[in-house]
Amino acid sequence: MTERALAVRRAAPADLRAVLRLFATEIEGDRCDEDAPLPGCYGDALRRMASDPDNMLVVAEEEGRVLGVFQLTFIQHVANRGRLTAQIENVVVAPGARGRGVGTAMMTWAIDEARRRGCFRAQLTSNKRRTRAHAFYARLGFVATHEGMKLVLAPVSA
Repeated sequence: MTERALAVRRAAPADLRAVLRLFATEIEGDRCDEDAPLPGCYGDALRRMASDPDNMLVVAEEEGRVLGVFQLTFIQHVANRGRLTAQIENVVVAPGARGRGVGTAMMTWAIDEARRRGCFRAQLTSNKRRTRAHAFYARLGFVATHEGMKLVLAPVSA
């Protein structure tokens, strides 16, 4: 894969079905029905993100095909001299595109954007079962310094 052929950019409404298909590959048993209209909640969420400079959905695209996706959020701190942290989440690369530089291109884009915005740290979350992803992030310089926890407040329903 050549870098010129791969574009990393903010997601557009036309990308939603492909993005949801990528997310479905990471959730066992979840499917993205190609023919069904998308529920409005997805478009609503993308519109809210598009109007927020501190929250973006980003895709990696090659020849019109979305091959990867991630969310990048900037968190304002009072501690750490009032500087920003870049939070990277929901990183998915299409199974057929893994090992071809898509993930590296996406993470490079995210880290460059974090530096451009003056962030003092980039951080991410990753499921404990995704050991190959952890090795990938370590190769990029990420260090597992903290233990994360979650509290589900409301189950996600279709």
